[in-house]
Amino acid sequence: MLLLEYHNLLIHQILTERFNSPTPASIDQVIPDFDGVIYHISTPDVKTKILVSLSIKCYNDLIRYGAQEVLQREYGSYIVEPESGYDFSLLLDLEALPEDQEQKDDLIRRVSLLKRNAMAAPFERAFDTHYTLSAESSKFTSESAPSSSDTEVMAIQYRDEEAIYIKPSHDRVTVIFSTVFREETDRVFGKVFLQEFVDARRRAIQNAPQVLYRTDPPLEIRGLKGVVDTGAGDVGYVTFVLFPRHLKPDRRDEVISHIQTFRDYFHYHIKAAKAYMHSRMRKRVSDFQKYLNRAKPENADRERKTASGRSFRAQN
Repeated sequence: MLLLEYHNLLIHQILTERFNSPTPASIDQVIPDFDGVIYHISTPDVKTKILVSLSIKCYNDLIRYGAQEVLQREYGSYIVEPESGYDFSLLLDLEALPEDQEQKDDLIRRVSLLKRNAMAAPFERAFDTHYTLSAESSKFTSESAPSSSDTEVMAIQYRDEEAIYIKPSHDRVTVIFSTVFREETDRVFGKVFLQEFVDARRRAIQNAPQVLYRTDPPLEIRGLKGVVDTGAGDVGYVTFVLFPRHLKPDRRDEVISHIQTFRDYFHYHIKAAKAYMHSRMRKRVSDFQKYLNRAKPENADRERKTASGRSFRAQN
């Protein structure tokens, strides 16, 4: 199965070409990404200064959960006033790039991870909260440990009808995806894929996060604004339970990157499975058509014409 890249491949390609080209060139390109994210990469003033702008639906939610600090940490002096119509912008001066090639490559990588880094803010806050609660709970016995049920549930409305909910506690971090199924077949395929996640953990991958699926809102998010139980089953809730072994500081960047791409990965493979089944059905119909054509009688009456142009039926 395909694993999606965390960075934007087109931005990575454009910046690599421009950083290594001896002759600067004008750029004005709009690049769409998953989840309605839009990039604009351009040279508005001079060819040697590249402006990279990001538009993301949930930017205000991300700012509330610490995105400004994460973006400042990752991009520092490259941050400029956002371009009109966009939420965040970076300005790259080709005349002031690092001289070391590895540093150039690292800058290209970080810029192409702009969406990933912005979306990482609530996850990093949840992980930090988990570390704090875990340290506090270690001072108590299991019976007297304070409850973490009152910790904040962070909601990121990253799509028009879908959201990510993150709830930290002293022994885990719970991540819930709400996802809309437009068709009944999508719902069936979704259940099959999610059952594979569950079975894989039972069979061989014991260290994998626990995965749960339900069509009604989980207890952690019931009562939150925007969470509605339609009862129709067109909205599914996928819950990942991240345990301390997944939350170690040396693993958290990889875990955050993986879990961010889950929704795109999930729906991509639903569509790929449907496309594969349709191709198999078309091939089967084509094979049946060949069988039917070969089954036609070879000695069927045929219409023939005489030299004068008259038609007659040839009899065997």
